[in-house]
Amino acid sequence: MALQGPIPVTFAMVFPHGCYIVGEVEPVKDFDASAGGRFVQARDKQTQELVWQVAVMDGDPTLKPAQKTVAVKILAPVQPVPPQPMPGLPFTPVEFDGMAVTPYVNAAGRLAYSIKVQQMHAPRQSAQPAKTGKEAA
Repeated sequence: MALQGPIPVTFAMVFPHGCYIVGEVEPVKDFDASAGGRFVQARDKQTQELVWQVAVMDGDPTLKPAQKTVAVKILAPVQPVPPQPMPGLPFTPVEFDGMAVTPYVNAAGRLAYSIKVQQMHAPRQSAQPAKTGKEAA
């Protein structure tokens, strides 16, 4: 049961410690349209874009292990390509744009939320710090 429609949010609001891809980008199954062994990919109800899903691990160190991995749904006409892995890191960092969360009550009667995004990309580099001291004229 949805509590209300999608709520626009920023990446920093949802993942203030960043997040990391821990699964493959896969199509989401439309359970109502798929039948008789025929797979039909889900489409977003508002935009009609195809729905893809990727598992990510939240970088928040205070979360319990069971809370760390969440599914992010990506609305896109073609399968999104994850960022390239970074040398020396066991997981690939990722950021999302065009984010919205939809709260709902799950089958266990608990509050849950669905995360939908428009774009997936490598983390943006932060701006270089300003130079200090006197500049040569």
